[in-house]
Amino acid sequence: MAQQQVPDAEAAADAAVAADAVSRSYTRGGGGIFGGGDAPTVQALDEVSMTVSPGEVVGIAGPSGSGKSTLLHLLAGLDVPTSGTVTLAGEDIASLSGRQRARLRLDNVGIVFQRFHLLDALSARANVALPLVELGYSKGRRRERAETLLAEVGLDGRLTHKPGQLSGGEQQRVALARALASEPALIVADEPTGELDSETGERVLDLLVDIADEQAVVLASHDQQALDVCDRVVYLRDGAVERVV
Repeated sequence: MAQQQVPDAEAAADAAVAADAVSRSYTRGGGGIFGGGDAPTVQALDEVSMTVSPGEVVGIAGPSGSGKSTLLHLLAGLDVPTSGTVTLAGEDIASLSGRQRARLRLDNVGIVFQRFHLLDALSARANVALPLVELGYSKGRRRERAETLLAEVGLDGRLTHKPGQLSGGEQQRVALARALASEPALIVADEPTGELDSETGERVLDLLVDIADEQAVVLASHDQQALDVCDRVVYLRDGAVERVV
């Protein structure tokens, strides 16, 4: 097995997120996350360890099916491992209820999904402000924060446009602005430049690097331009760490 960054207890406590010997398996056709019976089991991740500290940009790379999205989902607290430990903001995510994990994500994680997950009925400004509603921000503060972020990603002229009125690249930038809205300790991004031209992609990557002055950023990407801005890149193959560069 390739050498991995194995987090000790102190490193995990100080990190924005840490994975320690994390594995994740799925049973084809149902039957629960831990497998069982005669149903075939797919090993999506196999004892992956890594830590991401505030101020770091860490990339996850590898061919399709290597486990990139599965690892991102675990680091973001969207899923729990079959074995091993993910520590997010000092909490073992597997020890929390679904509601507790949702609150942990709201308070600590900004997520940029590959498919955007914007609400079609809401404007760009309202989509960006959505996490702030749950956090109790006033309407005025939500509006100001959303407009500031949309300006930073070059969409100050699209505040009232709904997702159906935006290009794929514009929707991607709205999704990024939404992820930044609550100033989370961890930003997790799945192919953040996948729908962007090179100039806009560079602008988004510059923003992610600026964010990482104080926050932690994890991005999964096939885009070498995106991987080049990372402090290090974890390369996966068949669910395991192949190398760290």
